[in-house]
Amino acid sequence: MLFLAIAFTPFRTLNPPQASQVQRTPQFENEDVSVWKTVVPPNAPLTMHTHQHPRVIIALSGGTMKVVYEDGTSEVHQWETGKAYWLSTEEGKKRHADVNQGAKPIEVMVVELKNAK
Repeated sequence: MLFLAIAFTPFRTLNPPQASQVQRTPQFENEDVSVWKTVVPPNAPLTMHTHQHPRVIIALSGGTMKVVYEDGTSEVHQWETGKAYWLSTEEGKKRHADVNQGAKPIEVMVVELKNAK
C-alpha cells in the first residue's frame, strides 16, 4: 500500500531552477568581437545585468524570453530557431533580467560587437 502511495504521489521539484544553472560557454574572442553560447533553462531567471555593446543573437533552440527591466516594465521576445536578432547598445544598457517562459531550454549563440557604433 505504501508503494502505491509513493507511486501515485505527484512529482515535484524541491528546488526551483536557479540562474546558476544557465550555461554560458565562450566560443571565440578577439579585440573586435566576443562570441558565447548560452543555454537558459525554463523558469531560471538571470540576475539583473547590462550589456555595453550591441549584439546579434542567433537562436539555436528558440523559445519565449521575457525581459524584465529594473523599473518593473517588461517585454516578451519570441525567438525562432535558426533566426538571428539584433540587440542595440541602447537596449543592452537598460538594466534587465531575462526569463525563459517556455517548457524547454533556450539555446542561443551571442555575437557581441565590441567596436560597433
